[in-house]
Amino acid sequence: MEVLLLEDDPLLNEIIEEFLLSKNYQVESFFDGEEAFDRIYEKKFELLILDVNVPSMDGFRLSKSLKESFIDIPTIFITSRHTSIDMQIGFKSGADDYIKKPFELSELSLRIENIKRLKKIESAHKVSLNDNITYDYSSKTIEAFENKYLLSKTEVKIFEYFLKNRNKVLSIDEICINNWIYDEMPLPTTIRTYIKNLRKMLGKEMITTIKGIGYKLNY
Repeated sequence: MEVLLLEDDPLLNEIIEEFLLSKNYQVESFFDGEEAFDRIYEKKFELLILDVNVPSMDGFRLSKSLKESFIDIPTIFITSRHTSIDMQIGFKSGADDYIKKPFELSELSLRIENIKRLKKIESAHKVSLNDNITYDYSSKTIEAFENKYLLSKTEVKIFEYFLKNRNKVLSIDEICINNWIYDEMPLPTTIRTYIKNLRKMLGKEMITTIKGIGYKLNY
């Protein structure tokens, strides 16, 4: 599930983002309301998690502007504004749920699951790369063009790191450093072999080689 997170507190932003990633959600984080608003026009998100008191455009105004533009995305507000009037403003601006700070991450998870159920959003265990390719985090399988592939442990590490950093160019060194401890790092030639295997499953155009830099997953 594609999630946009708007939270201007750097520590809380990082904590929530890491928690959502651990649940296999795809997350883009923002600290500024206008930047988040512009990004929503560029990309399809399935859930918005919005702080209210953020720079440039507050969460209430952002949500209201989206609704006025007929952009309807499930929205959870996370805010220290606790009064009943604040909650009324939040729900009138388009909120589907409203969480008061401070909160437990388990509460956020329950609220997200409830929205997924009500809105019939696809399970977080699966992600669609395009109309022909899906990846199932639970079974560690790629389904591509009516074929199904079970990934090895090393392929899983590499592919899920690509998914976490989609459209970012990744070097062999970065892939190794972020997935293995020093003594267990595979050789660069081994990583290249596994990337070659993933290309066979996905199609060559899905993983681009950036000469002299690394690789990029396109989706």
